[in-house]
Amino acid sequence: MASIWVGHQGTMRDYPSFSASVDAEAIHKAIRGIGTDEKTLISILTERSNAQRQLIAKEYQAAYGRELKDDLKGDLSGHFKCLMVALVTPPAVFDAKQLKKSMKGTGTNEDALIEILTTRTSRQMKEIGQAYYTVYKKSLGDEISSETSGDFRKALLTLADGRRDEGLKVDEQLAKEDAQILYNAGENKWGTDEDAFTEILCLRSFPQLKLTFDEYRNISQKDIEDSIKGELSGRFEDLLLAIVCCARNTPAFLAKRLHQALKGAGTDEFTLNRIMVSRSEIDLLDIRAEFKKQYGYSLHSAIESDTSGDYAVTLVKICGGDD
Repeated sequence: MASIWVGHQGTMRDYPSFSASVDAEAIHKAIRGIGTDEKTLISILTERSNAQRQLIAKEYQAAYGRELKDDLKGDLSGHFKCLMVALVTPPAVFDAKQLKKSMKGTGTNEDALIEILTTRTSRQMKEIGQAYYTVYKKSLGDEISSETSGDFRKALLTLADGRRDEGLKVDEQLAKEDAQILYNAGENKWGTDEDAFTEILCLRSFPQLKLTFDEYRNISQKDIEDSIKGELSGRFEDLLLAIVCCARNTPAFLAKRLHQALKGAGTDEFTLNRIMVSRSEIDLLDIRAEFKKQYGYSLHSAIESDTSGDYAVTLVKICGGDD
Protein backbone atom coordinates (compact mmCIF):
# COMPACT_ATOMS: atom_id res chain seq x y z
CA MET A 1 0.00 0.00 0.00
CA ALA A 2 1.39 3.41 -0.95
CA SER A 3 2.10 5.61 2.03
CA ILE A 4 -0.03 8.75 2.40
CA TRP A 5 3.22 10.52 3.28
CA VAL A 6 4.95 9.87 -0.05
CA GLY A 7 4.35 11.78 -3.29
CA HIS A 8 6.02 11.79 -6.69
CA GLN A 9 8.04 14.99 -6.40
CA GLY A 10 10.23 14.29 -3.42
CA THR A 11 14.01 14.64 -3.25
CA MET A 12 14.50 11.66 -0.92
CA ARG A 13 13.79 8.10 -2.01
CA ASP A 14 14.26 4.52 -0.85
CA TYR A 15 17.93 3.48 -0.78
CA PRO A 16 18.30 0.51 -3.16
CA SER A 17 20.58 -1.91 -1.27
CA PHE A 18 19.14 -1.09 2.12
CA SER A 19 20.01 -3.04 5.27
CA ALA A 20 18.58 -1.73 8.54
CA SER A 21 21.07 -3.73 10.64
CA VAL A 22 24.12 -2.52 8.69
CA ASP A 23 22.90 1.09 9.00
CA ALA A 24 22.05 0.74 12.70
CA GLU A 25 25.52 -0.60 13.42
CA ALA A 26 27.23 2.17 11.42
CA ILE A 27 25.16 4.82 13.25
CA HIS A 28 25.97 3.25 16.62
CA LYS A 29 29.68 3.38 15.81
CA ALA A 30 29.36 6.97 14.62
CA ILE A 31 27.71 8.01 17.88
CA ARG A 32 29.65 5.83 20.31
CA GLY A 33 33.17 6.52 19.04
CA ILE A 34 35.51 9.14 20.45
CA GLY A 35 33.96 12.28 18.98
CA THR A 36 30.88 11.91 16.83
CA ASP A 37 31.27 10.93 13.18
CA GLU A 38 28.75 13.42 11.80
CA LYS A 39 29.62 12.60 8.19
CA THR A 40 28.39 9.01 8.55
CA LEU A 41 25.22 10.10 10.36
CA ILE A 42 24.42 12.63 7.64
CA SER A 43 25.12 10.31 4.75
CA ILE A 44 22.96 7.50 6.17
CA LEU A 45 20.03 9.56 7.41
CA THR A 46 19.76 11.78 4.32
CA GLU A 47 20.08 8.91 1.83
CA ARG A 48 17.27 6.75 3.22
CA SER A 49 13.50 7.26 2.99
CA ASN A 50 11.52 7.92 6.17
CA ALA A 51 10.13 4.35 6.07
CA GLN A 52 13.71 3.04 5.97
CA ARG A 53 14.79 5.39 8.77
CA GLN A 54 11.98 3.94 10.92
CA LEU A 55 13.35 0.44 10.29
CA ILE A 56 16.84 1.61 11.27
CA ALA A 57 15.43 3.08 14.51
CA LYS A 58 13.66 -0.23 15.26
CA GLU A 59 16.80 -2.22 14.57
CA TYR A 60 18.87 0.20 16.68
CA GLN A 61 16.52 -0.22 19.64
CA ALA A 62 16.60 -4.02 19.30
CA ALA A 63 20.39 -4.19 19.03
CA TYR A 64 21.38 -1.61 21.65
CA GLY A 65 18.35 -1.30 23.91
CA ARG A 66 18.23 2.45 23.36
CA GLU A 67 16.11 4.83 21.31
CA LEU A 68 18.02 6.19 18.32
CA LYS A 69 16.41 9.61 18.77
CA ASP A 70 17.56 9.77 22.40
CA ASP A 71 21.14 8.93 21.44
CA LEU A 72 21.08 11.57 18.72
CA LYS A 73 19.70 14.09 21.21
CA GLY A 74 22.41 13.22 23.72
CA ASP A 75 25.22 13.42 21.21
CA LEU A 76 24.38 16.32 18.90
CA SER A 77 23.45 19.92 19.59
CA GLY A 78 21.66 22.98 18.26
CA HIS A 79 19.71 23.10 15.01
CA PHE A 80 21.66 20.15 13.63
CA LYS A 81 20.36 17.98 16.50
CA CYS A 82 16.74 19.10 15.87
CA LEU A 83 17.07 18.30 12.18
CA MET A 84 18.56 14.83 12.71
CA VAL A 85 15.92 13.96 15.30
CA ALA A 86 13.24 15.14 12.86
CA LEU A 87 14.61 12.78 10.22
CA VAL A 88 14.15 9.72 12.45
CA THR A 89 10.65 10.72 13.61
CA PRO A 90 7.59 9.17 11.87
CA PRO A 91 5.83 11.88 9.79
CA ALA A 92 2.54 11.97 11.74
CA VAL A 93 4.40 12.14 15.06
CA PHE A 94 6.68 14.85 13.68
CA ASP A 95 3.69 16.99 12.66
CA ALA A 96 1.97 16.35 16.00
CA LYS A 97 5.09 17.58 17.81
CA GLN A 98 5.35 20.62 15.55
CA LEU A 99 1.73 21.51 16.34
CA LYS A 100 2.41 21.07 20.07
CA LYS A 101 5.46 23.35 19.85
CA SER A 102 3.36 25.92 17.99
CA MET A 103 0.89 26.04 20.86
CA LYS A 104 3.04 25.72 23.95
CA GLY A 105 4.48 28.45 26.11
CA THR A 106 3.44 32.06 25.92
CA GLY A 107 1.87 33.03 22.65
CA THR A 108 0.82 30.74 19.85
CA ASN A 109 2.80 30.43 16.62
CA GLU A 110 -0.25 30.92 14.41
CA ASP A 111 1.80 30.91 11.19
CA ALA A 112 3.02 27.39 11.91
CA LEU A 113 -0.50 26.21 12.80
CA ILE A 114 -1.84 27.69 9.58
CA GLU A 115 0.95 26.19 7.48
CA ILE A 116 0.57 22.67 8.84
CA LEU A 117 -3.24 22.57 8.83
CA THR A 118 -3.58 23.99 5.31
CA THR A 119 -0.94 21.82 3.60
CA ARG A 120 -1.76 18.37 4.99
CA THR A 121 -4.32 16.10 3.35
CA SER A 122 -7.39 14.85 5.22
CA ARG A 123 -5.87 11.40 5.61
CA GLN A 124 -2.65 12.91 6.95
CA MET A 125 -4.64 15.08 9.39
CA LYS A 126 -6.44 12.01 10.74
CA GLU A 127 -3.08 10.29 11.38
CA ILE A 128 -1.66 13.45 12.95
CA GLY A 129 -4.69 13.65 15.26
CA GLN A 130 -4.14 10.03 16.34
CA ALA A 131 -0.41 10.61 16.85
CA TYR A 132 -1.15 13.74 18.89
CA TYR A 133 -3.41 11.81 21.22
CA THR A 134 -0.91 8.94 21.52
CA VAL A 135 1.98 11.26 22.41
CA TYR A 136 0.19 13.85 24.57
CA LYS A 137 -2.93 12.04 25.82
CA LYS A 138 -4.93 15.09 24.76
CA SER A 139 -7.01 15.69 21.67
CA LEU A 140 -5.56 18.04 19.08
CA GLY A 141 -8.97 19.72 18.77
CA ASP A 142 -9.10 20.49 22.50
CA GLU A 143 -5.61 21.97 22.41
CA ILE A 144 -6.43 24.15 19.39
CA SER A 145 -9.65 25.24 21.13
CA SER A 146 -7.83 26.39 24.23
CA GLU A 147 -5.15 28.29 22.29
CA THR A 148 -7.28 30.10 19.69
CA SER A 149 -10.65 31.81 19.45
CA GLY A 150 -13.49 32.99 17.23
CA ASP A 151 -13.75 32.24 13.53
CA PHE A 152 -10.05 31.41 13.39
CA ARG A 153 -10.61 28.63 15.94
CA LYS A 154 -13.68 27.35 14.13
CA ALA A 155 -11.82 27.11 10.82
CA LEU A 156 -8.72 25.48 12.35
CA LEU A 157 -10.91 22.87 14.05
CA THR A 158 -12.65 22.11 10.75
CA LEU A 159 -9.24 21.56 9.12
CA ALA A 160 -7.92 19.51 12.06
CA ASP A 161 -10.93 17.20 11.66
CA GLY A 162 -9.59 16.07 8.31
CA ARG A 163 -12.92 16.36 6.54
CA ARG A 164 -11.77 18.09 3.35
CA ASP A 165 -12.89 16.25 0.25
CA GLU A 166 -9.87 14.61 -1.40
CA GLY A 167 -11.54 13.73 -4.70
CA LEU A 168 -10.05 14.91 -7.98
CA LYS A 169 -13.38 15.18 -9.81
CA VAL A 170 -14.83 18.68 -10.00
CA ASP A 171 -18.48 19.66 -10.05
CA GLU A 172 -19.13 22.76 -12.14
CA GLN A 173 -22.62 23.30 -10.83
CA LEU A 174 -21.40 23.15 -7.23
CA ALA A 175 -18.59 25.60 -8.06
CA LYS A 176 -21.15 28.07 -9.41
CA GLU A 177 -23.36 27.64 -6.34
CA ASP A 178 -20.46 27.98 -3.89
CA ALA A 179 -19.12 31.03 -5.70
CA GLN A 180 -22.54 32.66 -5.38
CA ILE A 181 -22.70 31.74 -1.68
CA LEU A 182 -19.27 33.31 -1.11
CA TYR A 183 -20.30 36.41 -3.03
CA ASN A 184 -23.51 36.69 -1.02
CA ALA A 185 -21.60 36.08 2.21
CA GLY A 186 -19.11 38.88 1.61
CA GLU A 187 -19.10 41.41 -1.21
CA ASN A 188 -22.86 41.36 -1.65
CA LYS A 189 -23.77 41.77 1.98
CA TRP A 190 -23.74 44.34 4.74
CA GLY A 191 -21.42 42.55 7.18
CA THR A 192 -19.82 39.20 6.41
CA ASP A 193 -21.06 35.65 6.92
CA GLU A 194 -17.80 34.05 8.11
CA ASP A 195 -19.27 30.57 8.48
CA ALA A 196 -19.97 30.37 4.75
CA PHE A 197 -16.29 31.04 4.02
CA THR A 198 -15.16 28.43 6.55
CA GLU A 199 -17.60 25.81 5.30
CA ILE A 200 -16.55 26.10 1.66
CA LEU A 201 -12.83 26.80 2.01
CA CYS A 202 -12.20 24.14 4.66
CA LEU A 203 -14.27 21.30 3.19
CA ARG A 204 -14.08 21.43 -0.62
CA SER A 205 -11.24 19.73 -2.49
CA PHE A 206 -8.44 21.90 -3.85
CA PRO A 207 -9.36 21.27 -7.52
CA GLN A 208 -12.97 22.12 -6.67
CA LEU A 209 -11.88 25.34 -4.96
CA LYS A 210 -9.81 26.39 -7.97
CA LEU A 211 -12.89 26.11 -10.16
CA THR A 212 -14.97 27.92 -7.52
CA PHE A 213 -12.49 30.82 -7.48
CA ASP A 214 -12.76 31.10 -11.29
CA GLU A 215 -16.55 31.23 -11.01
CA TYR A 216 -16.23 33.76 -8.20
CA ARG A 217 -14.27 36.08 -10.46
CA ASN A 218 -17.00 35.78 -13.12
CA ILE A 219 -19.70 36.77 -10.64
CA SER A 220 -17.89 39.48 -8.70
CA GLN A 221 -15.26 40.75 -11.16
CA LYS A 222 -12.81 40.38 -8.26
CA ASP A 223 -10.26 37.83 -7.20
CA ILE A 224 -11.30 35.86 -4.11
CA GLU A 225 -8.06 36.96 -2.39
CA ASP A 226 -9.01 40.64 -2.74
CA SER A 227 -12.48 39.95 -1.37
CA ILE A 228 -11.07 38.07 1.63
CA LYS A 229 -8.65 40.95 2.32
CA GLY A 230 -11.51 43.45 2.08
CA GLU A 231 -14.09 41.49 4.05
CA LEU A 232 -12.15 39.69 6.79
CA SER A 233 -9.35 40.47 9.20
CA GLY A 234 -6.80 39.08 11.62
CA ARG A 235 -5.73 35.47 11.81
CA PHE A 236 -8.95 34.24 10.19
CA GLU A 237 -8.07 36.29 7.12
CA ASP A 238 -4.51 34.90 7.13
CA LEU A 239 -5.83 31.34 7.31
CA LEU A 240 -8.28 31.75 4.43
CA LEU A 241 -5.64 33.43 2.27
CA ALA A 242 -3.32 30.48 2.98
CA ILE A 243 -6.05 28.06 1.87
CA VAL A 244 -6.56 30.02 -1.37
CA CYS A 245 -2.79 29.90 -2.01
CA CYS A 246 -2.59 26.17 -1.29
CA ALA A 247 -5.62 25.33 -3.41
CA ARG A 248 -3.99 27.12 -6.33
CA ASN A 249 -0.43 25.96 -5.76
CA THR A 250 0.75 24.33 -2.51
CA PRO A 251 4.46 24.22 -3.50
CA ALA A 252 4.36 27.97 -4.25
CA PHE A 253 2.86 28.61 -0.80
CA LEU A 254 5.61 26.56 0.87
CA ALA A 255 8.33 28.20 -1.25
CA LYS A 256 7.14 31.54 0.09
CA ARG A 257 7.27 30.21 3.66
CA LEU A 258 10.84 29.01 3.09
CA HIS A 259 11.81 32.37 1.62
CA GLN A 260 10.42 34.13 4.70
CA ALA A 261 12.31 31.68 6.94
CA LEU A 262 15.61 32.34 5.16
CA LYS A 263 15.48 36.04 4.48
CA GLY A 264 16.25 38.91 6.82
CA ALA A 265 18.35 39.05 9.95
CA GLY A 266 17.79 35.70 11.61
CA THR A 267 16.92 32.30 10.17
CA ASP A 268 13.62 30.72 11.28
CA GLU A 269 14.96 27.17 11.75
CA PHE A 270 11.67 25.90 13.19
CA THR A 271 9.97 26.55 9.84
CA LEU A 272 12.98 25.64 7.71
CA ASN A 273 13.42 22.21 9.33
CA ARG A 274 9.71 21.45 9.24
CA ILE A 275 9.21 22.17 5.54
CA MET A 276 12.46 20.54 4.40
CA VAL A 277 11.80 17.34 6.35
CA SER A 278 8.03 17.07 5.94
CA ARG A 279 8.04 17.75 2.17
CA SER A 280 11.25 15.85 1.31
CA GLU A 281 9.31 12.83 0.04
CA ILE A 282 6.22 14.67 -1.23
CA ASP A 283 6.87 17.79 -3.33
CA LEU A 284 10.23 19.34 -2.47
CA LEU A 285 11.24 19.28 -6.15
CA ASP A 286 8.17 21.39 -6.97
CA ILE A 287 8.90 23.70 -4.04
CA ARG A 288 12.46 24.17 -5.34
CA ALA A 289 11.16 25.02 -8.81
CA GLU A 290 8.67 27.54 -7.39
CA PHE A 291 11.37 29.08 -5.19
CA LYS A 292 13.63 29.66 -8.19
CA LYS A 293 10.71 31.00 -10.24
CA GLN A 294 9.54 33.45 -7.55
CA TYR A 295 12.89 34.70 -6.27
CA GLY A 296 15.36 34.23 -9.13
CA TYR A 297 17.86 32.17 -7.12
CA SER A 298 17.85 28.57 -5.94
CA LEU A 299 16.69 27.22 -2.59
CA HIS A 300 20.04 25.40 -2.46
CA SER A 301 21.97 28.69 -2.64
CA ALA A 302 19.64 30.36 -0.11
CA ILE A 303 20.29 27.56 2.38
CA GLU A 304 24.05 27.67 1.78
CA SER A 305 24.26 31.40 2.32
CA ASP A 306 22.05 31.39 5.41
CA THR A 307 23.18 28.32 7.40
CA SER A 308 26.52 26.75 8.30
CA GLY A 309 28.34 23.63 9.45
CA ASP A 310 26.80 20.16 9.62
CA TYR A 311 23.38 21.79 9.75
CA ALA A 312 23.91 23.36 6.32
CA VAL A 313 25.40 20.13 4.90
CA THR A 314 22.32 18.16 6.01
CA LEU A 315 19.80 20.69 4.68
CA VAL A 316 21.59 20.84 1.33
CA LYS A 317 21.49 17.01 1.09
CA ILE A 318 17.76 17.02 1.82
CA CYS A 319 17.32 19.77 -0.78
CA GLY A 320 18.86 17.39 -3.26
CA GLY A 321 20.37 19.68 -5.86
CA ASP A 322 20.93 23.16 -7.15
CA ASP A 323 18.53 24.75 -9.66
